[in-house]
Amino acid sequence: MLLLHGLEGSPQGAKARALREHFELCCPALPTGDFAACEVVAQDALRNFHPEVLVGSSFGGALALRLIELGAWQGPTLLLAPASRYFLPAPVSLPAGVPVLILHGRKDAVVPMQDSRDLAERHDGVRLLELDDEHRLSTLTEGGRLAGYVREVRELLSTTSIA
Repeated sequence: MLLLHGLEGSPQGAKARALREHFELCCPALPTGDFAACEVVAQDALRNFHPEVLVGSSFGGALALRLIELGAWQGPTLLLAPASRYFLPAPVSLPAGVPVLILHGRKDAVVPMQDSRDLAERHDGVRLLELDDEHRLSTLTEGGRLAGYVREVRELLSTTSIA
């Protein structure tokens, strides 16, 4: 699995640690001050690691959406409060058939929930789960919850045709 961390995240962050407990994980250190450089790092990670699932958290969620738009990734994707409004031109346009699960906290004061609602409404392959949490989605790192959602999105691969 490939994790693209958020602006304040890192390869040693809570989400990366939680995922490493359950999966083989690639989590490159993203130079978050330069979105174009992050695209290069993420595309290199995709080519070299060949993940089964792509997870993007906030900034990393915007980056994951960009990779899907570019056609660099077409597999199961888990987005955690994707911050596309701050990094991508609106509206985000995803190709058909890419299975995406978005988790977004109802108490998110950083990225409006409506952004994720709009994304899910515009794309058939995108499903949104609204959680009782804030932007960091810190409750996901407890009790293997994040790993459970990764397994769920991985299962979408077998039920969704990828173009």
